[in-house]
Amino acid sequence: MLTDRDELDCFLILAEELHFGRTAERMLLSRARVSQLVQRLERRIGAPLFLRTSRRVVLTALGAQLRTDLEPHRRGIAAALDRAAATARAADGVLHVGFTTPPAGEVVLRVAEALRVTHPGLAVEVCEVPLSDPYGQLRSGDFDVAFAEFPVRESDLGEGPVLFVEERALAVPAGHPLAARESVSMEDLAGVALLSIGGDLPPYRRAYLTPARTPAGRPIGRGPEVTNMQEALMLVAAGRGALLVAAHAATYFARPGVAYVPFSDAEPAGYGLVWRAADNSGAVRAFASAALDTVGRGAAGGGAAQGAAHAGKIG
Repeated sequence: MLTDRDELDCFLILAEELHFGRTAERMLLSRARVSQLVQRLERRIGAPLFLRTSRRVVLTALGAQLRTDLEPHRRGIAAALDRAAATARAADGVLHVGFTTPPAGEVVLRVAEALRVTHPGLAVEVCEVPLSDPYGQLRSGDFDVAFAEFPVRESDLGEGPVLFVEERALAVPAGHPLAARESVSMEDLAGVALLSIGGDLPPYRRAYLTPARTPAGRPIGRGPEVTNMQEALMLVAAGRGALLVAAHAATYFARPGVAYVPFSDAEPAGYGLVWRAADNSGAVRAFASAALDTVGRGAAGGGAAQGAAHAGKIG
């Protein structure tokens, strides 16, 4: 029986999401098209794979069995494609590098410039990592490596040492009582509503950006959900909430109506390289080595970032 690849992809994503709307969003299809693909696969097999009600979607026993049988093959195909892509790129070709913040982007550009000399056959293309989806494009292969804010605790992603650190700050409306302070503490968060970050964030990452409680256990309020920095700052200026940021935001995202107050006790933000654990290509290793060397020479000292290179092996 020949089966369309789209049908299998749709089945596996729906089996994971158990929601037609989210499946449609991930596949960039309409909900109607998702339903058509599922129904077509069910007709091929001859039995339902999902039980659908107005409130939920669940796998049938047959659907669960099919997912279990298909998953190893999907992982094998993905791993084979990753290995082929890594081999093709080696230390030449094009390396796609993501960055999460302006200081990280500046480091990436400096590393790219250094590689022009040491690896003239390796071109570096740079793109910003979405705030609401820090690892999706890395996993999908849109990026080969990302200069990201730590912590990163993903089993399928490798990470290098912390290359530089910077203090954290709180973005509040300019008229808020905290705006007049020289510094704030993590306990002061009990007096604000933190904007929520939408999108596909791991729980530990969401807790880092928008903690639910202060260190002493006091609840922290919740503001509207945002997906990017400009949207967040617009809501902060409008008095809709506050935002935990790295200190560079005061320089790179200065705007009327928003005050940045440094923390006196927050753990500093660390930055380093993150890549797919299965991809240990020559290009990734070359970029990692150049990043260590570049930050070691103080290239990350611009803006609010504090250069703090750590020797170690990446890749």
